Amino acid sequence: MTDPSRLSADDAQDLKEIRVACPHLDAAARHIRDFATMLHQRHGALLPAWMDNVLADDLPALHSLIGGLRRDQEAVMAGLSSPWSSGQVEGTVTRIKLLKCKGYGRASLELLRRRILIRS
Repeated sequence: MTDPSRLSADDAQDLKEIRVACPHLDAAARHIRDFATMLHQRHGALLPAWMDNVLADDLPALHSLIGGLRRDQEAVMAGLSSPWSSGQVEGTVTRIKLLKCKGYGRASLELLRRRILIRS
């Protein structure tokens, strides 16, 4: 979702008209914007209040999201608050899985190990 301050004048006007015409879309956009702000500013402590605000509106798709967030709320709050990212680890795991798939049925564990170490 593009930051509204970065929209052209025409796009900003179109967005305003759409949001006025559809209150549900306006509410969803507002909640998503609030979540993005919480994410970028690392304010994980605001998550419970944000979830309560979302549940107060009639937005079933976002209610489903809240259900998923509540299942592991502590981890989500930590992820929203922490300056650390697991992106590099996830990228490495994905790369290893790709190498493993490429050698499926033909490569031994030793070859996989070599390919991983060579690319590191």
